[in-house]
Amino acid sequence: MSLNSSPRGLRVLSVYEGFFSGGARQLHSTVVAGLHAGGRQRHAALSIHAEIRRENTLQRMVDDQRFRMLRSAGVHVSTVGRRPDDGLDPRVFLPAELERAAAEVRGAHVVMSLKEQPLRLTNALDVARPVVACLHRSDPEHQGSALGDLLLAARTGRLAAVVCCAESTRDAYRAAGVPDSLLHVVPNGIDLTRFRPVRVPRRRALRGALGLPGDATVVVFAARFDAMKNPALFIAAARQFLERDPAGHVVLCGAGMSEANPDLMVELGLAFGDRPDLLDRVHALGVRPDMEQLYAVADVVALTSVFGEASPLCLMEGAMCGAIPVTTPVGDSARTVDGIGFVTGFDAAEIAETWIEAAARRDELAGALTAARPRFSHVRMLAGYAQVLESAERGAGARFAVA
Repeated sequence: MSLNSSPRGLRVLSVYEGFFSGGARQLHSTVVAGLHAGGRQRHAALSIHAEIRRENTLQRMVDDQRFRMLRSAGVHVSTVGRRPDDGLDPRVFLPAELERAAAEVRGAHVVMSLKEQPLRLTNALDVARPVVACLHRSDPEHQGSALGDLLLAARTGRLAAVVCCAESTRDAYRAAGVPDSLLHVVPNGIDLTRFRPVRVPRRRALRGALGLPGDATVVVFAARFDAMKNPALFIAAARQFLERDPAGHVVLCGAGMSEANPDLMVELGLAFGDRPDLLDRVHALGVRPDMEQLYAVADVVALTSVFGEASPLCLMEGAMCGAIPVTTPVGDSARTVDGIGFVTGFDAAEIAETWIEAAARRDELAGALTAARPRFSHVRMLAGYAQVLESAERGAGARFAVA
């Protein structure tokens, strides 16, 4: 069912640059599916790309876990149809593409933009609706021309609100020139029915299925292969960790975190070329649909990002499955792990030692992880998004009247 045939109240169209692996897309899709299921709003999604190449991986919309989740929730999903081999200028849209997008926008009261990149499309449309931009990073200076698109939407009045997933996001975009009156912090949340600890027999069975010993010390790194995530630092720390803990294993997962990525294999070769025995305890699993199971087998969930993070989902998801979060001090990461985990500097030896300490204190911190569960619930997040969307529609006035 398209938005035009909605029997319900507020109609919202989310615009994605594309469906590909990443925490922001997972979170945004959780928001869309949750609000759609709530009944007060009807949601749909439009993807600029039908498939996209990232992290040395071709990722097709129809194969994506988030696409399938939205479709299963009854959310109408369409695409402008771009593909990586089209050879088109990413900042210029063909008339047919604009009309395809405009047809979807006409059926909405409000448009949500997942990050600022899709605003180059909404800014180009003749048909206008109030736009709510949903931002999930703390580095507008690294967003290239997309920051200009965001500021243009604000200057022209199209931008009705900005949802910031963390205080670091709000602070960074305020400093970049986004009017303070548009900025709203809605902290990230996760589905606690999915991300939860498992019993010991189940944990051992899951480890066995992954080829991990039942008594291993397991560190999970859930990230795409990208400079922002600093995989080289993680791998350097993994080398030292595996040297110091003979029972240690590390698991890498995410786009580009597989043997199919030559860049990853180069990094692993540089770090472990002289110690193939240690490399045997490194498991590169690529994109996984069962992250709750990987976190459930972990003792530690690690983040080594050097910039850009705001409120990383991996720290929340891992912690709520019983893994102790250890992170570098980026974005709101320190605030996220306060009382339940550890913050390190950017030194591989320090990180490795902290992983060992975190794993040793896992039982000690179990009570704190349990007590922290309510603050990570996605229920409050959904209520926050709903309020911003409804306020954007009410405040739009006649300029954005829906035919």
